[in-house]
Parts: sequence; structure tokens; C-alpha cells
Amino acid sequence: MEKITLKDLLEATGGKLAGSFRDETREITGVESDNRRIAEGNVFFAFPGERADGHDFVEAALQGGASGCVITKELSTYRDDAFYVMVEDAIKALGALASWYRSRFDIPVIAVTGSVGKTTTKDMIASVLSQEYEVLKTEGNYNNEIGLPKTLLRIGKNTQMAVVEMGMNHAGEISYLTNIARPTMAVITNIGDAHIGNLGSKENILKAKCEIFEGLQEGGIAVLNADDEYLLTLKEDTALAANTQIIWIGESAAADLRAKEIDCTLPDRMTFLGTAGKEEGTQAFFEVPIPGRHMIYPALTACAVGRAKGLTYDRIAQGIREYVPTKMRMEIHTYPDNITVMNDTYNANPQSMKAGLSSLAALKDVRKIAVLGDMFELGEREEALHREVGAFAGTLPVDTLITVGNAAKMLGEEAREKGLPEVIICEDKEEAKQALEARLCENTAFLFKASRGMKLEELADFVMDTLENKRSRW
Repeated sequence: MEKITLKDLLEATGGKLAGSFRDETREITGVESDNRRIAEGNVFFAFPGERADGHDFVEAALQGGASGCVITKELSTYRDDAFYVMVEDAIKALGALASWYRSRFDIPVIAVTGSVGKTTTKDMIASVLSQEYEVLKTEGNYNNEIGLPKTLLRIGKNTQMAVVEMGMNHAGEISYLTNIARPTMAVITNIGDAHIGNLGSKENILKAKCEIFEGLQEGGIAVLNADDEYLLTLKEDTALAANTQIIWIGESAAADLRAKEIDCTLPDRMTFLGTAGKEEGTQAFFEVPIPGRHMIYPALTACAVGRAKGLTYDRIAQGIREYVPTKMRMEIHTYPDNITVMNDTYNANPQSMKAGLSSLAALKDVRKIAVLGDMFELGEREEALHREVGAFAGTLPVDTLITVGNAAKMLGEEAREKGLPEVIICEDKEEAKQALEARLCENTAFLFKASRGMKLEELADFVMDTLENKRSRW
């Protein structure tokens, strides 16, 4: 963050000073809401929370070097050497500050939303753009009303482009975020069942994701998935087409950038030939360091963004090869005796679960073991969607399915009904560890996937730790 002053903070947030401190020239070097991470000169935002109230940590933040704090209620004491800015809503104040700060920088901002693949797509776009530019990106998946403003407040004088992720659980959230970020490019990866328990239908999910266009700057660019039946309906949106340049990506003939000759049989990567319909005769070979047919979408999106920003296909291909996934986002670990562990445990929904299973099923010359847990936020469709994924698993060449969780039990039951050779339904992770330990052998690939709250990475870590111990004896 470039330095700002207390006066800037007051103007941006509409806050009022509490306490006796009145020097509006006091400099602010950054923003933090965790008192344990305060750096000298930061402003501490005291967010009220269910587990802890940030106001209880104001003094600790000031002792840690904060110049002052943003608060929403009166404190029992005020220091004379620090400022206290009183606002009605600290989270909205953070957003207002980020919006004000973003307006100081005339740089491209690429915003990414969608039901599945947001983080992967964001990271791949950043990897491609970083071949030519100084790029700021959302760290991890800090994509909410706190994470996105914090990302924008990290823009510095050397930042040439920013790639930000926008998540949502309810209608109106993307609208709020996009009007803070005011992107120059907008990406919607797909429309799936994630959060359907809150939004009720895919049609409502589409509407919520399309809120991203509300903040898109005039003459902006949108990158959309031509293989998604819901997004494809936007071709009929004449108002969107009139104000936005749309680049369609995918396998279908409706795409401007298409993937052909897709090879997803290798355990640690996939390849495809990308062709540009609007650039006659132009094609390029892409190698993605993550397996799975679905990886064509983040790669094609990164290609579309890269081309829009002047990168050659060679530089784009290099950026895709150098992509590094966020932790627990289809991390690939290989071991002697042709053993592969696919750790995709950060989160899950029906679409990403099917994609993970397809990636596992496409591998050759290995025994394939899927370890799946519950998917959350599916509302009244929880059983139907778990059984849908189970039925899908039953159609694939997967050898063993191990489930953990009450909802995943239904998934396992359906997979067994559809003919999956071996289904092991476990009551808990300890039971699953026993099943896994008995199946640790050569020429085996493991997939681990579930919603974040299941903490299924504990099982992936168990397998990898066991293999590491074996490696030390090999």
C-alpha cells in the first residue's frame, strides 16, 4: 500500500475522530484486522465478530505499532498518541477506503467469479500476465467483503495489473464487490450448484454472478465459457453486447478461443491445442501442469486475457506452464512405484467433484482410488446432488471409492448401486485411514476431495506421510 494520511481515511470512510488525537497528517502504511499481523504505521480495523470482537484487541494493535484504528463503538480509554476513527460499519468502511484507493490507480483490474474454478483461473491469469507485467493478485481465496478490499489496498506504485477473485453466498454480494473494484475485465468461469441452498436455482446463481458487470468499466472486456448452457444465454443479452467486448472460450463452435486435441491421460499434466477463431490460422500448444480435462477453461481464459493485454502465444504458453496451484487445489504429489496423490481438498461442489473424478478416471495404468467427503451448502438438494455425483462415479473406470461423512454415505450408496467395483463407507476419518493403509501399493492414484469443513486434507496428509516414511526406507 502506498502511504495515505488520516485525512484521506476520514474522507474515504466518512468517519469521525474519537479521543483527543487530531493530527490529520498522520501517515498510514497499510491496513490490518488481525492484531498479530500489525506492522508499523498500519491502521487496525476492529471488526465485530461471532467468536471475537476486534475492539478487544485495539490496545494490542496499537502496542504492535498501529498508527490508529477504525472502531464502531466507544472505548473505555483513548490514547493521546493514536487516532480513533468512529464509523457505523467497519466492514463497509474498509470497502469505502478500498474503493477510494483503487480510484487513485489507472491500471487494468481483472475480476474473476463463477461457481467452480475461480481461484485456479485467477492464479493462471496472474501467472500469464506476470510474464510481461508486475501483477498483484488475490492471495488464496480471500475473495469476500474483507478479502477483496484488502487485496486492492495492496496496489502499489509498481503494480501494473491486478487480478482479483470475487466470491459470494447470496445475491448482492458480487454487486458490492464489483463496485469497489471497478474492473476493466470480467470473467465468469461457469454456473454450477455451489450455494444453491442459499440462492434456490441455477437461474438465480446466474443472475448473482452477472452482477459483476455492474462495476465493469465502459468498454470493458468479458471472458465467458461457451460450453456453459447458462452463460451461453448471455449471447441474447443485447445490452451487454452493446457495452462489452465478449470473448467466448471452450470446446464448442460458439467459442472464439477453442481447445482441441485434448490429452488428459497423464497424472501430472494435461495438454491441448488452442485455436483462435478470430485470428485465422492461429493456434498454439498448451501444457497445463495439472491433470483434468476441465483445466482447458482456466488455461483458455488466461490465454484470452493475455492476448487482450498484448502477450504472444509463446509467452502465454510459458505462463501456463509456470502456473503454481494454491495449496490444496488439485496439488499433485508423486512417489516411487508409480503412486500419485491428488489433493483437491480445499472445497467441493457437484461440478468440481465430477471434474476431480473425471481427472482420476482419465489416468492410465494405475489403480484409481477416490476418497470423497460431504459437500456443503446444497440445501434441500443435498441428497439428490450427492446421489447424482455417486451415480456419475459409478459410470467411470474408478476402482475404489472411500466416503467419509453422512452426506457422502449417500454418494457411496449410489455409486455402489451403479456398479462401482469397491465402495467403502466410513463413519469417520480414523476408519478411512485403515482402509487407505490397506490399499497403499504400487501403481495407484488417490484423489481426495470434499468441502472445506470436512478437513479431508488430514487423510491426504496421512497417505503422504506414510509414503514419505516408506520413501526414507527405499
